Amino acid sequence: MKSITYIILTILGVFAIASCEKKDYPRGVSELEHHYYAIFVPNNNTGVSVFRNQTALLKFPVQFYSTYVRDYDAIAKYAIVTTGIPAPAIAGQDFNIVDKNGNVIPSPDGTYSIVFPKAIQAMDTIYVKLLNNPTPGIRKMEIQIQDNITPQFDVDIFSTAFRRPVEIK
Repeated sequence: MKSITYIILTILGVFAIASCEKKDYPRGVSELEHHYYAIFVPNNNTGVSVFRNQTALLKFPVQFYSTYVRDYDAIAKYAIVTTGIPAPAIAGQDFNIVDKNGNVIPSPDGTYSIVFPKAIQAMDTIYVKLLNNPTPGIRKMEIQIQDNITPQFDVDIFSTAFRRPVEIK
């Protein structure tokens, strides 16, 4: 008797799922043709903790989402944020933002860019070099990918993967 009840419930469940309305969402919506996303990989806002005397570059992969090839370069922006953080890490003292060869990338205001040629979907990396600052205590900062809205394109973020908190011990 129990098996007949389970079979009937399974059949009713299949019918219920099969009867759900399927929607066809339009492809190529013109308002979104120049809208892209840049996020940290893995897709989360999990922080990292590192030792100040680490000599290897910190690597933060960034995924750029696009389904088009354009005649322009899409630019994702990111910034070092220390606002509201006790004992903030200081650029030039605790760390530097560098390229893959370890050369410092200058920034007068703490913002940086990643260029995605022809707006083609790709992965890139943000590199951080620790400077082994002897100041005692834990220093903190966040690397945050920011929205970049221009007349030509928008590079947006996911709320689940736009920041990477860094703790330097």
